[in-house]
Amino acid sequence: MQAGRISVPDPQPDKSGASPRRAKGIVSSRGLIGSPVLRRLAAGSALLAAAVAVLAVIAASIGPYSIPPSHTIDVLLDQFGLAESQASNTEQAIIQTIRLPRIALAIIVGAALGVAGAIMQGLFRNPMADPGIIGVSTGGALGAVAAIAVGAQAAFSLALPAMAFAGAGGALALVYAVASAGGRFSMAALLLAGVAVSAFIAAIISAIVLFTENRDAQREMIFWLAGGLDASRWNEVRLAGPLVLGGVAAAVLLSRDLNLLMVSEEEARALGVRVGLTRNVLLVAASLITGTAVAFSGTIAFVGLVVPHALRLVTGADHRVLVPLSALGGALFLLAADTAARVLIAPAEVRVGIITAFAGAPFFLFLLIRNKSRASLL
Repeated sequence: MQAGRISVPDPQPDKSGASPRRAKGIVSSRGLIGSPVLRRLAAGSALLAAAVAVLAVIAASIGPYSIPPSHTIDVLLDQFGLAESQASNTEQAIIQTIRLPRIALAIIVGAALGVAGAIMQGLFRNPMADPGIIGVSTGGALGAVAAIAVGAQAAFSLALPAMAFAGAGGALALVYAVASAGGRFSMAALLLAGVAVSAFIAAIISAIVLFTENRDAQREMIFWLAGGLDASRWNEVRLAGPLVLGGVAAAVLLSRDLNLLMVSEEEARALGVRVGLTRNVLLVAASLITGTAVAFSGTIAFVGLVVPHALRLVTGADHRVLVPLSALGGALFLLAADTAARVLIAPAEVRVGIITAFAGAPFFLFLLIRNKSRASLL
Protein backbone atom coordinates (compact mmCIF):
# COMPACT_ATOMS: atom_id res chain seq x y z
CA MET A 1 0.00 0.00 0.00
CA GLN A 2 1.41 3.38 -0.97
CA ALA A 3 1.33 6.43 1.28
CA GLY A 4 -1.60 8.62 0.41
CA ARG A 5 -3.53 6.05 -1.75
CA ILE A 6 -5.62 3.02 -1.08
CA SER A 7 -4.40 0.11 -3.19
CA VAL A 8 -7.33 -2.10 -4.22
CA PRO A 9 -7.42 -5.00 -6.71
CA ASP A 10 -8.91 -3.78 -9.99
CA PRO A 11 -10.70 -6.47 -12.00
CA GLN A 12 -12.65 -5.75 -15.17
CA PRO A 13 -15.12 -2.90 -14.66
CA ASP A 14 -18.83 -3.29 -15.12
CA LYS A 15 -20.92 -1.26 -17.53
CA SER A 16 -20.89 1.75 -15.24
CA GLY A 17 -17.08 1.88 -15.37
CA ALA A 18 -16.65 1.09 -11.65
CA SER A 19 -14.72 -1.96 -10.50
CA PRO A 20 -17.20 -4.42 -8.93
CA ARG A 21 -14.76 -5.89 -6.45
CA ARG A 22 -13.47 -2.47 -5.43
CA ALA A 23 -16.96 -1.09 -4.99
CA LYS A 24 -18.08 -4.14 -3.03
CA GLY A 25 -15.10 -3.87 -0.70
CA ILE A 26 -15.73 -0.22 -0.05
CA VAL A 27 -19.45 -0.59 0.56
CA SER A 28 -18.99 -3.55 2.90
CA SER A 29 -16.51 -1.51 4.90
CA ARG A 30 -19.45 0.07 6.74
CA GLY A 31 -19.63 -3.03 8.96
CA LEU A 32 -16.77 -2.49 11.38
CA ILE A 33 -17.71 -4.76 14.29
CA GLY A 34 -15.06 -7.44 14.59
CA SER A 35 -13.25 -6.21 11.49
CA PRO A 36 -9.45 -5.72 11.15
CA VAL A 37 -10.15 -1.99 10.78
CA LEU A 38 -11.78 -1.83 14.21
CA ARG A 39 -9.00 -3.89 15.78
CA ARG A 40 -6.32 -1.60 14.35
CA LEU A 41 -8.26 1.45 15.51
CA ALA A 42 -8.79 0.08 19.02
CA ALA A 43 -5.17 -1.01 19.45
CA GLY A 44 -3.74 2.24 18.08
CA SER A 45 -6.12 4.39 20.10
CA ALA A 46 -5.36 2.55 23.34
CA LEU A 47 -1.61 2.83 22.81
CA LEU A 48 -1.61 6.51 21.88
CA ALA A 49 -4.14 7.50 24.57
CA ALA A 50 -2.04 5.78 27.21
CA ALA A 51 1.07 7.59 25.95
CA VAL A 52 -0.75 10.94 26.06
CA ALA A 53 -1.94 10.27 29.64
CA VAL A 54 1.55 9.32 30.85
CA LEU A 55 3.14 12.31 29.14
CA ALA A 56 0.48 14.63 30.61
CA VAL A 57 1.43 13.51 34.13
CA ILE A 58 5.13 14.02 33.35
CA ALA A 59 4.48 17.45 31.80
CA ALA A 60 2.46 18.55 34.84
CA SER A 61 5.21 17.40 37.19
CA ILE A 62 8.33 18.95 35.66
CA GLY A 63 9.32 22.57 35.29
CA PRO A 64 11.10 25.28 37.28
CA TYR A 65 9.10 24.05 40.28
CA SER A 66 9.24 20.24 40.32
CA ILE A 67 6.30 18.31 41.74
CA PRO A 68 6.35 14.58 42.60
CA PRO A 69 4.34 12.58 40.04
CA SER A 70 2.29 11.01 42.86
CA HIS A 71 1.13 14.50 43.91
CA THR A 72 0.35 15.33 40.29
CA ILE A 73 -1.81 12.22 39.96
CA ASP A 74 -3.58 13.14 43.21
CA VAL A 75 -4.40 16.59 41.84
CA LEU A 76 -5.63 15.15 38.53
CA LEU A 77 -7.83 12.61 40.30
CA ASP A 78 -9.14 15.36 42.57
CA GLN A 79 -10.09 17.38 39.47
CA PHE A 80 -12.44 14.56 38.48
CA GLY A 81 -13.69 13.97 42.02
CA LEU A 82 -12.09 10.51 42.20
CA ALA A 83 -9.77 11.15 45.16
CA GLU A 84 -8.80 13.83 47.65
CA SER A 85 -5.50 15.50 46.82
CA GLN A 86 -2.65 15.34 49.33
CA ALA A 87 -0.59 17.93 47.42
CA SER A 88 0.22 21.30 48.96
CA ASN A 89 -1.73 24.41 48.06
CA THR A 90 1.23 25.69 46.02
CA GLU A 91 1.45 22.46 44.04
CA GLN A 92 -2.28 22.44 43.39
CA ALA A 93 -2.23 26.06 42.24
CA ILE A 94 0.67 25.47 39.85
CA ILE A 95 -0.88 22.38 38.31
CA GLN A 96 -4.47 23.61 38.11
CA THR A 97 -3.95 27.18 36.94
CA ILE A 98 -0.69 27.08 34.96
CA ARG A 99 0.27 23.61 33.73
CA LEU A 100 -3.06 21.86 33.15
CA PRO A 101 -4.48 24.58 30.83
CA ARG A 102 -1.27 24.48 28.81
CA ILE A 103 -1.35 20.68 28.60
CA ALA A 104 -5.01 20.72 27.59
CA LEU A 105 -4.43 23.34 24.88
CA ALA A 106 -1.40 21.43 23.57
CA ILE A 107 -3.57 18.32 23.24
CA ILE A 108 -6.36 20.27 21.50
CA VAL A 109 -4.05 22.09 19.08
CA GLY A 110 -2.02 18.96 18.34
CA ALA A 111 -5.18 16.97 17.63
CA ALA A 112 -6.47 19.75 15.37
CA LEU A 113 -3.27 19.94 13.31
CA GLY A 114 -2.98 16.15 13.06
CA VAL A 115 -6.54 15.70 11.78
CA ALA A 116 -6.29 18.70 9.44
CA GLY A 117 -3.14 17.20 7.94
CA ALA A 118 -4.83 13.83 7.43
CA ILE A 119 -7.77 15.52 5.67
CA MET A 120 -5.57 17.61 3.39
CA GLN A 121 -3.33 14.69 2.47
CA GLY A 122 -6.42 12.65 1.64
CA LEU A 123 -8.20 15.32 -0.38
CA PHE A 124 -5.09 16.21 -2.38
CA ARG A 125 -3.95 12.55 -2.54
CA ASN A 126 -0.50 13.71 -1.58
CA PRO A 127 1.38 12.94 1.67
CA MET A 128 3.23 16.25 1.32
CA ALA A 129 0.05 18.26 1.95
CA ASP A 130 -0.32 19.97 5.31
CA PRO A 131 -2.95 22.11 7.08
CA GLY A 132 -1.54 25.35 5.70
CA ILE A 133 -1.59 24.31 2.05
CA ILE A 134 -4.62 26.46 1.18
CA GLY A 135 -3.51 29.59 3.02
CA VAL A 136 -5.48 29.17 6.25
CA SER A 137 -2.40 29.32 8.49
CA THR A 138 -0.98 32.44 6.84
CA GLY A 139 -4.40 34.08 6.94
CA GLY A 140 -4.60 33.44 10.66
CA ALA A 141 -1.09 34.78 11.11
CA LEU A 142 -2.05 37.98 9.27
CA GLY A 143 -5.04 38.50 11.55
CA ALA A 144 -2.91 38.04 14.66
CA VAL A 145 -0.12 40.31 13.44
CA ALA A 146 -2.67 42.99 12.58
CA ALA A 147 -4.21 42.69 16.05
CA ILE A 148 -0.81 43.18 17.67
CA ALA A 149 0.07 46.09 15.36
CA VAL A 150 -3.06 48.08 16.21
CA GLY A 151 -3.05 47.15 19.90
CA ALA A 152 -6.47 45.51 19.74
CA GLN A 153 -5.80 43.43 22.85
CA ALA A 154 -5.92 46.55 24.99
CA ALA A 155 -9.62 46.91 24.15
CA PHE A 156 -10.55 43.21 24.12
CA SER A 157 -8.55 40.42 25.78
CA LEU A 158 -9.45 37.85 23.11
CA ALA A 159 -8.92 40.22 20.18
CA LEU A 160 -5.80 38.41 18.98
CA PRO A 161 -7.33 34.92 18.63
CA ALA A 162 -10.56 36.45 17.28
CA MET A 163 -8.74 38.35 14.54
CA ALA A 164 -6.51 35.36 13.81
CA PHE A 165 -9.58 33.16 13.38
CA ALA A 166 -11.21 35.79 11.17
CA GLY A 167 -8.04 35.99 9.06
CA ALA A 168 -8.00 32.22 8.61
CA GLY A 169 -11.64 32.25 7.50
CA GLY A 170 -11.04 35.15 5.15
CA ALA A 171 -8.09 33.38 3.54
CA LEU A 172 -10.17 30.25 2.98
CA ALA A 173 -12.99 32.26 1.41
CA LEU A 174 -10.55 34.08 -0.90
CA VAL A 175 -8.80 30.88 -2.00
CA TYR A 176 -12.08 29.08 -2.60
CA ALA A 177 -13.46 32.02 -4.59
CA VAL A 178 -10.37 32.07 -6.81
CA ALA A 179 -10.48 28.29 -7.30
CA SER A 180 -14.19 28.48 -8.20
CA ALA A 181 -13.88 31.41 -10.60
CA GLY A 182 -15.75 30.74 -13.82
CA GLY A 183 -18.01 28.21 -12.14
CA ARG A 184 -15.54 25.33 -12.47
CA PHE A 185 -13.93 24.14 -9.25
CA SER A 186 -10.95 21.78 -9.09
CA MET A 187 -8.57 20.66 -6.36
CA ALA A 188 -5.60 21.61 -8.56
CA ALA A 189 -6.92 25.16 -8.84
CA LEU A 190 -7.49 25.24 -5.08
CA LEU A 191 -3.88 24.18 -4.46
CA LEU A 192 -2.45 26.79 -6.84
CA ALA A 193 -4.70 29.49 -5.41
CA GLY A 194 -3.60 28.52 -1.91
CA VAL A 195 0.07 28.82 -2.82
CA ALA A 196 -0.44 32.21 -4.45
CA VAL A 197 -2.59 33.64 -1.65
CA SER A 198 -0.20 32.31 1.00
CA ALA A 199 2.75 34.02 -0.68
CA PHE A 200 0.82 37.28 -0.97
CA ILE A 201 -0.29 37.20 2.67
CA ALA A 202 3.23 36.30 3.82
CA ALA A 203 4.51 39.43 2.05
CA ILE A 204 1.93 41.55 3.88
CA ILE A 205 2.95 40.02 7.22
CA SER A 206 6.62 40.75 6.53
CA ALA A 207 5.78 44.35 5.66
CA ILE A 208 3.78 44.83 8.86
CA VAL A 209 6.57 43.38 11.00
CA LEU A 210 9.27 45.44 9.29
CA PHE A 211 7.42 48.76 9.37
CA THR A 212 6.07 48.50 12.92
CA GLU A 213 7.82 51.19 14.93
CA ASN A 214 6.84 49.83 18.34
CA ARG A 215 9.68 47.44 19.20
CA ASP A 216 7.67 45.65 21.87
CA ALA A 217 4.88 44.99 19.39
CA GLN A 218 7.39 43.87 16.80
CA ARG A 219 8.95 41.43 19.26
CA GLU A 220 5.51 40.10 20.18
CA MET A 221 4.74 39.49 16.49
CA ILE A 222 7.94 37.51 15.99
CA PHE A 223 7.29 35.44 19.11
CA TRP A 224 3.72 34.73 18.04
CA LEU A 225 4.78 33.72 14.52
CA ALA A 226 7.21 31.19 16.06
CA GLY A 227 4.30 29.45 17.79
CA GLY A 228 3.84 28.95 21.51
CA LEU A 229 1.47 27.87 24.27
CA ASP A 230 2.91 29.93 27.12
CA ALA A 231 -0.19 32.15 27.42
CA SER A 232 -2.61 29.21 27.77
CA ARG A 233 -5.51 29.69 30.17
CA TRP A 234 -8.76 27.83 30.79
CA ASN A 235 -10.70 30.45 28.79
CA GLU A 236 -8.72 29.54 25.67
CA VAL A 237 -9.27 25.84 26.32
CA ARG A 238 -13.04 26.34 26.66
CA LEU A 239 -13.18 28.31 23.41
CA ALA A 240 -10.88 26.09 21.33
CA GLY A 241 -12.15 22.72 22.58
CA PRO A 242 -15.68 22.71 21.10
CA LEU A 243 -14.52 24.11 17.74
CA VAL A 244 -11.83 21.46 17.34
CA LEU A 245 -14.11 18.70 18.59
CA GLY A 246 -16.74 19.66 16.02
CA GLY A 247 -14.24 19.65 13.16
CA VAL A 248 -12.69 16.35 14.23
CA ALA A 249 -16.14 14.75 14.58
CA ALA A 250 -17.05 15.83 11.03
CA ALA A 251 -13.80 14.34 9.70
CA VAL A 252 -14.40 11.04 11.52
CA LEU A 253 -17.98 10.80 10.24
CA LEU A 254 -16.84 11.43 6.66
CA SER A 255 -13.72 9.25 6.82
CA ARG A 256 -15.30 6.46 4.74
CA ASP A 257 -16.33 8.97 2.06
CA LEU A 258 -12.78 10.35 2.08
CA ASN A 259 -11.55 6.82 1.33
CA LEU A 260 -13.85 6.72 -1.68
CA LEU A 261 -12.71 10.13 -2.90
CA MET A 262 -9.11 8.91 -2.80
CA VAL A 263 -9.97 5.99 -5.11
CA SER A 264 -11.73 8.27 -7.61
CA GLU A 265 -14.49 10.85 -7.62
CA GLU A 266 -16.38 8.87 -10.28
CA GLU A 267 -16.56 5.71 -8.18
CA ALA A 268 -17.44 7.76 -5.08
CA ARG A 269 -20.30 9.36 -6.97
CA ALA A 270 -21.47 5.98 -8.28
CA LEU A 271 -21.58 4.68 -4.70
CA GLY A 272 -23.82 7.51 -3.55
CA VAL A 273 -21.29 10.02 -2.19
CA ARG A 274 -22.24 13.64 -2.75
CA VAL A 275 -18.75 14.53 -3.90
CA GLY A 276 -19.02 18.31 -3.93
CA LEU A 277 -20.75 18.54 -0.56
CA THR A 278 -18.42 16.02 1.09
CA ARG A 279 -15.32 17.74 -0.23
CA ASN A 280 -16.53 21.16 0.88
CA VAL A 281 -17.47 19.95 4.37
CA LEU A 282 -14.04 18.35 4.77
CA LEU A 283 -12.32 21.53 3.57
CA VAL A 284 -14.32 23.65 5.98
CA ALA A 285 -13.67 21.21 8.85
CA ALA A 286 -9.92 21.21 8.18
CA SER A 287 -9.87 25.00 7.87
CA LEU A 288 -11.97 25.45 11.02
CA ILE A 289 -9.66 23.39 13.21
CA THR A 290 -6.51 24.80 11.60
CA GLY A 291 -7.76 28.34 12.11
CA THR A 292 -8.59 27.54 15.73
CA ALA A 293 -5.13 26.08 16.31
CA VAL A 294 -3.41 29.08 14.73
CA ALA A 295 -5.61 31.50 16.66
CA PHE A 296 -4.59 30.12 20.06
CA SER A 297 -1.03 28.90 19.48
CA GLY A 298 0.47 30.79 16.57
CA THR A 299 1.94 29.04 13.54
CA ILE A 300 3.28 25.59 14.44
CA ALA A 301 4.85 23.64 11.60
CA PHE A 302 5.27 19.94 10.83
CA VAL A 303 2.63 18.49 13.18
CA GLY A 304 0.05 18.16 10.41
CA LEU A 305 2.66 16.97 7.93
CA VAL A 306 4.63 14.42 9.94
CA VAL A 307 1.98 12.82 12.15
CA PRO A 308 -0.52 11.61 9.50
CA HIS A 309 2.28 10.52 7.19
CA ALA A 310 4.07 8.53 9.89
CA LEU A 311 0.83 6.88 11.00
CA ARG A 312 -0.09 6.05 7.41
CA LEU A 313 3.15 4.12 7.02
CA VAL A 314 2.23 2.06 10.09
CA THR A 315 -1.56 1.66 9.86
CA GLY A 316 -2.25 2.12 6.15
CA ALA A 317 -4.27 4.77 4.33
CA ASP A 318 -7.75 3.85 5.63
CA HIS A 319 -9.04 7.14 7.02
CA ARG A 320 -11.45 5.40 9.37
CA VAL A 321 -8.29 4.50 11.31
CA LEU A 322 -5.99 7.31 10.22
CA VAL A 323 -8.18 10.28 11.19
CA PRO A 324 -8.82 9.31 14.86
CA LEU A 325 -5.22 8.17 15.33
CA SER A 326 -3.94 11.43 13.79
CA ALA A 327 -5.83 13.31 16.51
CA LEU A 328 -4.13 11.30 19.26
CA GLY A 329 -0.77 11.28 17.49
CA GLY A 330 -0.87 15.03 16.95
CA ALA A 331 -1.77 15.58 20.60
CA LEU A 332 1.13 13.36 21.71
CA PHE A 333 3.63 15.03 19.37
CA LEU A 334 2.75 18.60 20.32
CA LEU A 335 2.55 17.83 24.04
CA ALA A 336 6.04 16.29 23.88
CA ALA A 337 7.34 19.30 21.93
CA ASP A 338 5.80 21.79 24.37
CA THR A 339 7.19 19.92 27.37
CA ALA A 340 10.64 20.04 25.80
CA ALA A 341 10.17 23.75 25.05
CA ARG A 342 9.49 24.41 28.75
CA VAL A 343 12.39 22.46 30.23
CA LEU A 344 15.28 22.62 27.74
CA ILE A 345 16.58 26.00 28.90
CA ALA A 346 14.43 26.50 32.02
CA PRO A 347 13.46 28.92 33.45
CA ALA A 348 13.47 30.46 29.96
CA GLU A 349 11.50 28.82 27.13
CA VAL A 350 12.07 27.84 23.53
CA ARG A 351 9.17 28.56 21.19
CA VAL A 352 7.30 25.34 20.52
CA GLY A 353 7.20 26.00 16.77
CA ILE A 354 11.00 25.84 16.76
CA ILE A 355 10.93 22.50 18.59
CA THR A 356 8.42 20.95 16.18
CA ALA A 357 10.48 22.10 13.19
CA PHE A 358 13.75 20.78 14.67
CA ALA A 359 12.15 17.45 15.56
CA GLY A 360 9.78 17.14 12.62
CA ALA A 361 12.07 17.92 9.69
CA PRO A 362 14.77 15.28 10.41
CA PHE A 363 12.13 12.71 11.35
CA PHE A 364 10.25 13.32 8.12
CA LEU A 365 13.46 13.00 6.08
CA PHE A 366 14.23 9.76 7.91
CA LEU A 367 10.81 8.39 6.98
CA LEU A 368 11.31 9.32 3.35
CA ILE A 369 14.75 7.70 3.18
CA ARG A 370 13.62 4.54 4.95
CA ASN A 371 10.45 4.18 2.88
CA LYS A 372 11.53 5.26 -0.60
CA SER A 373 9.12 2.89 -2.25
CA ARG A 374 6.24 4.41 -0.29
CA ALA A 375 7.29 7.94 -1.18
CA SER A 376 6.74 7.45 -4.91
CA LEU A 377 3.83 9.87 -4.87
CA LEU A 378 6.11 12.71 -3.82
